[in-house]
Amino acid sequence: MKRTVDYTSRAADFSLPDIPSRRQLLCLLALSPFAVHLQAQGSAQAIAVSKLHCFTLRVTELERSVRFYQALFGMPVLTRQPGAVSLRIGAGPQFLTLQECQPGENPGIAHIGLSVPDLSVERIAASLASRGLRERAVPASSAELLRAALQYWRAESPEAGVFVVDREGLLLQVCAPTWCGVAGGCTTAEPAPEPGLLQLNDINHFTNYMSHAAAANQFYLELFGLQYQSYQGPTMPTIGVGDGRQFLMFVGGAREEPPQAAARIDHVSLSVENFDVERILATLTQFGLTGRAEPSVTPALSHWVSMRMPNRGGAEGGTPELYFSDPDGLHIQLQHLDYCGGGGYLGDACPALP
Repeated sequence: MKRTVDYTSRAADFSLPDIPSRRQLLCLLALSPFAVHLQAQGSAQAIAVSKLHCFTLRVTELERSVRFYQALFGMPVLTRQPGAVSLRIGAGPQFLTLQECQPGENPGIAHIGLSVPDLSVERIAASLASRGLRERAVPASSAELLRAALQYWRAESPEAGVFVVDREGLLLQVCAPTWCGVAGGCTTAEPAPEPGLLQLNDINHFTNYMSHAAAANQFYLELFGLQYQSYQGPTMPTIGVGDGRQFLMFVGGAREEPPQAAARIDHVSLSVENFDVERILATLTQFGLTGRAEPSVTPALSHWVSMRMPNRGGAEGGTPELYFSDPDGLHIQLQHLDYCGGGGYLGDACPALP
């Protein structure tokens, strides 16, 4: 087996100084062109999300992707619908949905779902409206998300909650903890044909590429009432969700002009049982994936390890971050159960902020 280790990651291909204090970071954020608007919305009631709950992968060949994820992870089927299959993550209720691309649409991670205990669609809609977001009657298609910026719509099922488009066209769903992809709940999952080579535990995080990362961070801190839980560079904090292991990360530029393209969900990270870098690389190789030869080129069905160094909040010698690309070239990260985006070899050191 050829092991491929990159000492930079897609999220930061540049050298960074020491990790800043919280006060320094807030000063940077205050320079955002959206800061005044966001501060004005600070009195609105935050939407109290508690978990990263679900996400959708748009794929070119649905059954091929179902076979791939079930064979690798042994994921049971929660629901089957025309053009879409939802697979349970770990013991659930978290899940991912594989959905066929629409004509002219490229494969990608289409949306992020977060759950809210005691979900009230009316309360969420009121919170969004108080922050200046506008309700629309019909869902926005993937092609028009940027034009639907700062809009939201109610899902057909109350459990599915509300879909929200942020200022850069990133699509999120705020749903009930019981949401499983269909109205009325999911009774019995359809077992996978085989146990799977790796066992998933939960969703860990999403990394999102934005044209103005600082503005995105401030928007979501305000919207969900969350806090930073770790730092991977002076302008690269992670926003903690729930128990302190899950998080959202917004990276990219600081372009003050309106975005010309929609934001991109770069990758999703999943936590796995018995995290061991060499064991997982060997398993992925056994499964038919090959080590990535060039960091600048990532073919489908490849794997690689990025070492996050101290200048990005990693351990001395590096915190290993393990990735693979699926049949459509979509990037999936695998980490230890306690990974929180922080320091230490396992990335599990996320000290509480003062």
